[in-house]
Amino acid sequence: MYARSFGSTRVSVPVIGQGTWHIDGSDRADAVRALRAGIDVGMTHIDTAEMYGDAEAIVAEATADCREEVFLVSKVVPGNATRRGVVRACEASLRRLKTDRLDCYLLHWPGQHPLAETIAGFEDLRRAGKILAWGLSNFDVDDLDQVLAIAGPDRIACNQVLYHLNERAIEHAVLPWCEKHGVAMVGYSPFGSGEFPDPASAGGRVLDGIARAHGTTPYAVALAFLTRLPGTFTIPKTGRPARAIENAAAADLHLGPAELAMIDAHFPRGPRPRMLPML
Repeated sequence: MYARSFGSTRVSVPVIGQGTWHIDGSDRADAVRALRAGIDVGMTHIDTAEMYGDAEAIVAEATADCREEVFLVSKVVPGNATRRGVVRACEASLRRLKTDRLDCYLLHWPGQHPLAETIAGFEDLRRAGKILAWGLSNFDVDDLDQVLAIAGPDRIACNQVLYHLNERAIEHAVLPWCEKHGVAMVGYSPFGSGEFPDPASAGGRVLDGIARAHGTTPYAVALAFLTRLPGTFTIPKTGRPARAIENAAAADLHLGPAELAMIDAHFPRGPRPRMLPML
């Protein structure tokens, strides 16, 4: 499993991880098996959140005997992101996850509480050893600038954003900002939340042709494209063990310049939007 340095943490993290949004909508036993199958083939970066229903409990079950192998990430909702609220929310997540610390803890999206309070809470948790690093999710450049001004350099570990073949808006400004400041960029919903390119479409045929050439799946081709740039990671979700194993294969898939150009041509990034897209 190919890994790279995860932003300011300097920890080597697999470029293909595992998301858990809506994983509690699958059969629980299958969900646990899927996460374990992913871990067994090297997808040890696992992302969850307090607002994801029973996802943290499912992650706890899947990682019960392999916690030390996992880079574990969870998120606090903005409504809980006061200085004291961040601490309480994190402690609740730790109880649900049955662990004593998170490798990274994120603010799920910008909210109404002052960012200085949220960051102070993150730093309280970091000093207490309950989190090893903190980051952000769904933050555009203006918000990132504000956090950088408050926290200073080498504090923001990552920014988690919507990123799939038909939604490449972050390439305009957010990704360059992250590259400039040494912040990992983690793309969520890499398969477009159920809207993966139809195999009969022009883009779908391109993905299928590349997949056949490499003996893999169109989904793995998409993941390889989305992690082609330095500092990028992605966290596909699946409740099926076989799909988890297929996803992991993307980490070792090397797309050539002509293949990258074909994907880029059929899934252009388009103009920069006025607001950062998010789910």
